[in-house]
This record gives sequence, C-alpha cells and structure tokens, in this order.
Amino acid sequence: MNMELCWHGRGGQGVVTANEILASSAIREGKYVKAFPEFGPERMGAPIRAFTRISSDPIRIHSQVYTPDIVIILDPTLVGKIKTITAGLKKDSVVLGNYAGTPKELQEALQTDAKCYAVDATRISTEEVGRPMVNTSMLGAVTKVSGIVSFNTLEEQVRAKFGNKLQESVIVKNLSALKRAYTEVQ
Repeated sequence: MNMELCWHGRGGQGVVTANEILASSAIREGKYVKAFPEFGPERMGAPIRAFTRISSDPIRIHSQVYTPDIVIILDPTLVGKIKTITAGLKKDSVVLGNYAGTPKELQEALQTDAKCYAVDATRISTEEVGRPMVNTSMLGAVTKVSGIVSFNTLEEQVRAKFGNKLQESVIVKNLSALKRAYTEVQ
C-alpha cells in the first residue's frame, strides 16, 4: 500500500494540522509516513500546500508529491483559480473538495477528468464547531474516500492532538464535524 496526498488550502485553515493528524493516524496503524507543509513567509490567508506519503514500506522519497493519488482542497475559493491543484493527477487519482456543489460540478469547475468527491465542510464545521475551521471535517471525508486509516484511529488522533489545547466541549464538536463529513461526503 502506497498513497501520496497533496493538500491545498490557505494559511490559518488548519492544513498543516490536518496533515499531521492523518500522518499520526497512519503511524499509529504501523504505516510509514512522510508529511510536511510547503510554505514560505506567507501571511494568514495565502495559499499553501502540504504533502503526505503513507506506505506499508519504508519511504525513501524526500521531495514534494508530484503525482498525487488524492488531492484535498480545503478552501473552495481555490477551485478554478489555482491551476496547479490538478497538476500531476494520474488516471486513477481522485480529488476531494470542500465544495457546496455536486462532485460533477466540482469536476467541471476544475476542468479535470479525475474522479471527484465533494463535501460541504464549511457548512458542517460552521454548524458543528461554530466557525468555518474545516480541517477536521475534511479529515473525516479523506478517511471515507481513501480508507487509508480507520475512522476509530482518526478519532483517537484528533482527540490526542487537541487534548491539551482545546476544551473538551470543543473537541467533542470537532469529532462531530469529523463524523458528519465522513457520512456526508459524496
């Protein structure tokens, strides 16, 4: 099992945190992982990327992901605006977008033939968490679409990551957003 993911979002949206949580979940399940962000001195709100490699074998590649198996778009305003989102997609790659429309509409907006999945993570996180912080919602959807880690492991790692930073009530809200996106992704 080898999977490469490329995350697209904006500074302050939790792209790096989501990447770290997915990586720690994979490690917890005994997989090998490389996970890192790509950004410079960008300000809050500037487009950023992060990369994740997950494998059942040791990973010897030390570069960014050029041909992702999965592209994850956390910020819907990037759809159709950043041409590099779909760069390097393979025949069997998939795109998962925080997108209020249908998967077909996402596919058309990105002008790609790749299989697309959509989940309105902004709506879910606003309703569940009280603000549009979509990283945990998108993690739920990524897990459903890819099966790369188990949902239970992901829940444990969300709790571990936020356990010393957030109040229990906020953690519970994030876990609710995680589960809703897992069930609502289409």
